[in-house]
Amino acid sequence: MAVATSPSDVLIRFDRVERYVHWINATLFGACIATGAALYVGPLSAIVGRRELVRTIHVYSGLALPIPILIGLFLSAGFRADVRRFNRFSDADRKWLRRKVRRSSGSYGLGKFNPGQKLNASFVAGAIIVMAMTGSIMHWFEPFSDSWRTGATFVHDWLAFAIVIVVIGHLRFAFGDPDALSAMRRGTISRKWAQDKAPVWHDELVEPPPPPPPPPPLLVKRLPDRQPSDHKRTEPPER
Repeated sequence: MAVATSPSDVLIRFDRVERYVHWINATLFGACIATGAALYVGPLSAIVGRRELVRTIHVYSGLALPIPILIGLFLSAGFRADVRRFNRFSDADRKWLRRKVRRSSGSYGLGKFNPGQKLNASFVAGAIIVMAMTGSIMHWFEPFSDSWRTGATFVHDWLAFAIVIVVIGHLRFAFGDPDALSAMRRGTISRKWAQDKAPVWHDELVEPPPPPPPPPPLLVKRLPDRQPSDHKRTEPPER
């Protein structure tokens, strides 16, 4: 998990495992996009040639995409914490998604990731699953009917187009924020960036949340003291 380092102006944003997962997946996505373009764009296909090799690289690059994520979940507590962050939307996140609020209030109330990054991560995670399933149907098509193959091809092609658009947008925002891009390469980010862009996350590092209060003591009901009886014990009559 990210913690503040001794230099007061630097914070650790991503650990080594998180950075490896990101760049390995980026490389696999790049291979899928490049080989997919070579397979489906006629002029590129003619230039590249070796269609069977390109198809093999495309298929196994796509199937390998979940592997770094699973390894990261196993090895890195910071990665697991970030996945939990991606799955939570606060009221500040919903307000930020409105264009007027985003322009006027900047990063008001945002945590480690802004809502755009959370939506991007969710889209990519879902796209990996869907593309792996539809691609498998297209590649190992023998057990499937024509309707399944047609549907898989339709979904695969149009989702690939959407992925290209999302990747272009991701690169645009990444190069537009050199500090964030550097954090994905080096792992660290300036305290000033955290205060401006992720104030809630910054406050979590500087002032960790207080521990939960101890549970209330168990209340044991005290039974009233037994009063001595004024009645004398009577003996049973003798027979």
